[in-house]
Amino acid sequence: MPASDEPGVEDETVHTELGTVYLVGSGPGDPELLTVKAQRLLEDADIVLHDKLPGPEIIDMVPESNRQDVGKRAHGNRTPQSEINERLVALARDGQNVVRLKGGDSFVFGRGGEEAEYLAAHGIPFEVVPGITSAIAAPAVAGIPVTHRDHASSVSFVTGHEDPTKPESAVDWEALATAGGTIIVLMGVTRLPEYTAALIEGGMASETPAALVERGTWPTQQVATGTLETIVDVRDANDISPPAVTIIGGVASTRESVVEFLRNDYDDATEDMNHEPR
Repeated sequence: MPASDEPGVEDETVHTELGTVYLVGSGPGDPELLTVKAQRLLEDADIVLHDKLPGPEIIDMVPESNRQDVGKRAHGNRTPQSEINERLVALARDGQNVVRLKGGDSFVFGRGGEEAEYLAAHGIPFEVVPGITSAIAAPAVAGIPVTHRDHASSVSFVTGHEDPTKPESAVDWEALATAGGTIIVLMGVTRLPEYTAALIEGGMASETPAALVERGTWPTQQVATGTLETIVDVRDANDISPPAVTIIGGVASTRESVVEFLRNDYDDATEDMNHEPR
């Protein structure tokens, strides 16, 4: 509304300064692995849009009135990504400083790139705050390095959501089977039988070491080890469920040599699971 020329009548035009959206990775779940910057932003944010993967201890750092759960759950209720994108823009246009909190790192299978593009397309300022990705952290706290001079000089990060049998799959499992190095599969517990079979069919040795780390760095962390051929039975015997990271390659065998001396706080509940089922 234009300013009035009449004396004593105030200009009713309201100019709302844009807020900033912070795309924040929370790390693998242990609150002590949250970055200093991420913690500060959580304390200062007007609103935090989060999923479940950051873990309850991190989410509870934010007052309930300042947070919104926009998580996606396998076979459950989902907040469409389009709705999340629109909500980020609307809140920023309302002058709010928003933290978009994701587990791990938002740019590693976290759709942070999609959100950044959407914000930029709508003229919304944003900042990226990296987090420790569970793709590296979960194996590490289980005593498994993703690279090792004796076992692997390269590592491939793969989404396990892809069905290996569909013709248009974006993951070339046959190429991965012969590429060497370590394969890290995120979100791959459900499709474990399909992609382990695809790797064996593609030429990877069935005795290749493999491991599963469920809820890495959480108090409920579980670790189970086997081979490419046995890891599905290992999963079932130990009731491994999402979220979990799958590690395939020679590095998975290193846990056995260090686990006795591994003193991560998370590892107490896993010492009896470092074996294949009999």
